[in-house]
Amino acid sequence: MIRVITVQIDSKYTYHLLTPSIHPFATASPQDTGLPVTSPHPILIAGGGIGGLATALVLARDGHAVTVLEQASSFGEIGAGIQLGPNIFKMFAWLGLTDVVSKVSFFPPGLGMNDVRTGEKVVRVPLGDVSRATYGFPYGVIYRADLHQVFLDACRELPNITLRTDARLESFEQTADSVRVRLANGETLPGVALIGADGLWSKVREAVVGDGKPRVSGHIAYRAVLKREDVPTHLWSDDVLLWGGEKTHLVHYPLRRGELFNLVAVFHSSKYDEGWNTFGDTAELTERFRDACPQVRELLGKIDTWKMWVLCDREPVKNWTDRRVTLLGDAAHPMLQYLAQGAGQAIEDAVVLREALRVARGDVPLAFQKYQQARYLRTGRVQLTARFYGDIYHAAGVQRELRNQLFQSGQESAGFAGLKWMYDGIEPSKLFQ
Repeated sequence: MIRVITVQIDSKYTYHLLTPSIHPFATASPQDTGLPVTSPHPILIAGGGIGGLATALVLARDGHAVTVLEQASSFGEIGAGIQLGPNIFKMFAWLGLTDVVSKVSFFPPGLGMNDVRTGEKVVRVPLGDVSRATYGFPYGVIYRADLHQVFLDACRELPNITLRTDARLESFEQTADSVRVRLANGETLPGVALIGADGLWSKVREAVVGDGKPRVSGHIAYRAVLKREDVPTHLWSDDVLLWGGEKTHLVHYPLRRGELFNLVAVFHSSKYDEGWNTFGDTAELTERFRDACPQVRELLGKIDTWKMWVLCDREPVKNWTDRRVTLLGDAAHPMLQYLAQGAGQAIEDAVVLREALRVARGDVPLAFQKYQQARYLRTGRVQLTARFYGDIYHAAGVQRELRNQLFQSGQESAGFAGLKWMYDGIEPSKLFQ
């Protein structure tokens, strides 16, 4: 049973605390664990994806009333597998979610890259114990819907989180001490703050940053999932394995404890629809991979139906906050998928935002500025590095030969050790000291 304890500290502040037994951040005194709540209105979060729910969870655990506005008719997550680096498992430990996430994850023994045309091994980096020894946390993969469900279940357990569907944000306005959101159905909702976690095509970003449509990379991704029994033994791999080539690559790995096999094929194309859930053109996919090695072509041939999405990002920005309104996750810093950090950086955002609100003692505009200042350089670096890794994966000609030579020499890493700055993660409690 989860209970909320209300403690009157003085005539000005009331602290709403969760019981220490279920509050992973709880310490001895209300002053340490609670946040002053000076408004009867909730914090509004636009978007019920992984980032939005992670934010709702951490803020509600600190006693805030939170309302999540999801535009779809139900809470869910579109997509297949995602990779979870050690920095993300560090956040799961911080959130007390390691065990429940681990139960639905798969922990690959290695991270490898092969040449998509020749089939030759370019590099393989061991994970498992190596990841734990280097970073203190594992490297895993998970079905996106399973990770979303972990956060959704945790949010549903908290009485101070309201989860709303069919609630598409249309516009908002703010005053010195409040925000008012207008939904597409004409309803208006008051809030003490608004967090835009509404993704790549964010309505909140449009109002706060106003930088137009996302940057289209020129590549699209096709995704599909096979059951384990439908994957021939000679094509199965427990590793996260990427087959890289000129303007194309395929990545695959197991999901759900090895019960499923996730495939994502990426190639250059001018044909796309905005969104995440459009059916792909199998004929175009086959044509783009016509020169791939036999293993890749055989594996792609196992899929009859693919879902497609266009790969986009934006230029990093320094400011994504306007007084009582801020952005989070893809709305703030959308990134290409080549570092597998989109969901992870959104979860880091949520934890850092929670710390900023605690330090600011209820001063929302100050907290949002602190949060932004603590995040924009790290997320910007991930955005730009992801673009660079896309070039590495899709190298051709001399670039391809140089890549293979450097990686095969053992003097360079395919990215695991070279990305220590990213996989080391963050220490939220030390950011604002």
